[in-house]
Amino acid sequence: MENNTLAGYIITIDGGTTNTRCILWDQSRNKIAEEKRQVGVRNTAIDGNNEKLKMAVKECLDALLDKNDLTYENIRRIIASGMITSDVGIVVIPHLSAPAGLDDLARATVAVDLPKICPIPVHFIPGIKNAVDHISVENYEAMDIMRGEEVESIALMDRFFDGSPMLLVLPGSHNKFVAVDASGKITGCLTSISGELLASITNDTILAKSVGRKFVEEASYDKEWLLLGYENAKKTGLGRACFSGRILSLFVEEDTEKIANYILGASLQGDITAIKNSDAVRASGNVKVVVSGKNPLRQALIDIFKYEGGFGTVEEFVPEEGSSISSLGAYLIAEKSNIL
Repeated sequence: MENNTLAGYIITIDGGTTNTRCILWDQSRNKIAEEKRQVGVRNTAIDGNNEKLKMAVKECLDALLDKNDLTYENIRRIIASGMITSDVGIVVIPHLSAPAGLDDLARATVAVDLPKICPIPVHFIPGIKNAVDHISVENYEAMDIMRGEEVESIALMDRFFDGSPMLLVLPGSHNKFVAVDASGKITGCLTSISGELLASITNDTILAKSVGRKFVEEASYDKEWLLLGYENAKKTGLGRACFSGRILSLFVEEDTEKIANYILGASLQGDITAIKNSDAVRASGNVKVVVSGKNPLRQALIDIFKYEGGFGTVEEFVPEEGSSISSLGAYLIAEKSNIL
């Protein structure tokens, strides 16, 4: 059943590794309600099937309708993005090859009937991969992929793009760096697992006691100690810099929050080296940097980019409380594809 009424609500589905989020919007891009389940593609990988994921999506959709006194007759479109389009998601949608922008993503959006989940088609937005042919040991480092970050990037471009190249910084367990050219197309991305490394260092190494098994919080953020760790990792490498954090805690500074800031800076240093030297993105020179995400990680990256230099202006995107940048990007792509 395809609902072709011009008026009506929109639902966006953001399917990630560990969580699935569905948001109800009105036709003026106002967020009405949200449902979330702690089920993601990780469950598919563990279970060997996607039944839990499909059930989570169905539960979110049904709850949005029930709690807002709506039926599918009131829903104009359902739009999905993220890891839900991967081989461990619900429907496999092939990546687009970079360069790709808003128009390309809109044209590549695919409508799929999923009658066991809902009675109207779900429009899936593909991810983007770097343009590398015949991947081998000679060129593999130039390759990277994203699913979900492309819609976040579209939302940031809508806010910040002014006809100049940009580097979009999307922090998380996997930090993602997305290059945008002067025509507004995504030319490539670079992924780092620095967030996972930080988690392991904080909880599962000899440094755990030195940092109190705690991450830096917004109230405890310390730029001076962050940059101390950053600079030492740049000089001696991550492994040595981390052990030097233990030396600091034993002989110089007992405050675990300061040592945690030091370790945060050390953990992020390799990302800057990657941006400057990787074949996956080209983002040196006068490129504008836009940093998204939550504090203190957002502020830490802003301070590091400004400290390191070699880039243009460094700006930040501060999301509104409870907002979803990925869902907004999906909405923008749907508008462009004329399915809204």
